[in-house]
Amino acid sequence: MRTVEQSTPTTTFQLWQRLAGAPLGKWVFSLAVRLRAPYFRTILPTVVHMRPGFSEVRAPKWWGVHNHLGTFHAIAMCNLAELAMGMLAEATVPATHRWIPRGMTVDYLAKARTSLRAVAQLAEIPAFGGEPVDLPVPVLVYDKTGRVVVQAVITVKVSER
Repeated sequence: MRTVEQSTPTTTFQLWQRLAGAPLGKWVFSLAVRLRAPYFRTILPTVVHMRPGFSEVRAPKWWGVHNHLGTFHAIAMCNLAELAMGMLAEATVPATHRWIPRGMTVDYLAKARTSLRAVAQLAEIPAFGGEPVDLPVPVLVYDKTGRVVVQAVITVKVSER
């Protein structure tokens, strides 16, 4: 089985590397993500950290994500988890490969009454080769107090282009 070096970054990760350290760079990058993937616009996300095997994304609590209880609605939290997974995948999967979500399991652990922070993190970065791989990506969503309100695992299929 042939393996691929992680040294072939995606254009998304290259853009992050260029912008993240610049003034307003994270804001510009996050705006570009929202324009590229419009279904994330309603959660008003900001990408905070992005590197191979790790990403952190934040979303403010505002009326557009409220449910009938005035808390973050379930699908908004799923969108935030999916975006965190996607940023991790863009930083981790080499440009020679593609990824697509195959499934998602979600546990809603507490009401989300504040702005949220989603963290996707891999314990180990796999070597990507010629055979397709199902990669489970764990994501934890925290409220402002540090309490985990959502726990998700999003499985992505990674294969050669």
